[in-house]
Amino acid sequence: MSTTTIELVSQGQQESQNPVQPFGPSTEGAIVQQKQKWNDPPINRWRLLATFISFTVVGANDGVYGLREDYNLSTTVVSLIFVTPFAGYTIATLIVNKIHMTLGQRGIAMIGPLCHIIPYVIMAIHPPWPAMLAVYVIVGLGNGLIDAAWNSWIADMANANAMMGVLQAFYGLGATISPLVGTQMIKSGLRWNYFYYTLLGASVLDLMVSSALFWKENAASYRAKNHRGTDSGGGSRTTEAMKSPITWLIAVWLFVYMGVEGAPIYQIVELNDQSDE
Repeated sequence: MSTTTIELVSQGQQESQNPVQPFGPSTEGAIVQQKQKWNDPPINRWRLLATFISFTVVGANDGVYGLREDYNLSTTVVSLIFVTPFAGYTIATLIVNKIHMTLGQRGIAMIGPLCHIIPYVIMAIHPPWPAMLAVYVIVGLGNGLIDAAWNSWIADMANANAMMGVLQAFYGLGATISPLVGTQMIKSGLRWNYFYYTLLGASVLDLMVSSALFWKENAASYRAKNHRGTDSGGGSRTTEAMKSPITWLIAVWLFVYMGVEGAPIYQIVELNDQSDE
């Protein structure tokens, strides 16, 4: 009767002979960069404060309108004031990456507030209605640049969820405070357009603080931290994002969400005004 000897191979020998292949793309040769934190480097604390100021201004702009009665407009016509900033936002999506690549975050820190300062000067002097519509395109451009740049910067930090929440809270703070301040100014006998002087002052503060804190973040610094944006074979990040179906799906969802969110608020204000009368 013959016997057969079976040699058992140890687990260590099996792993050495047949190494386990990791799931997903290979990271061999990849350069892993440590993500920034809200407090590392320390200047990020102050830069975050600058972004909070920017978002407060953006929120305050979206929260004050006293146009219909003064210009004697219908609700349909005055609603165009919500359409023209959308045009500015659209332009911002097309140029925000180009600004980053040519001017860095410094460019956003300067151009964004300037797109608020110039329109607010015009609005404060009570221009004709067509001029109001035109300058709101510039306001939308500034909002879009600030929104995209600072959201993406904070989103790339370690444990970004908390700071993103705080950033959006400052937007809500601006949108909450501005109608209250504007109403008190009108009750005090001031014209509604004088409120834009307060937005003008806040935008000047935003320009000074953001420009100073992001001054060193020029195009070279941005390229060094974002290699993919400079790869000649990969195309721009904007083009890459536009080719993704999920980008369009989320964009449509947000578009509908913002409309559904804003419409009831406006109707509540209308009904409240009618009840007061």
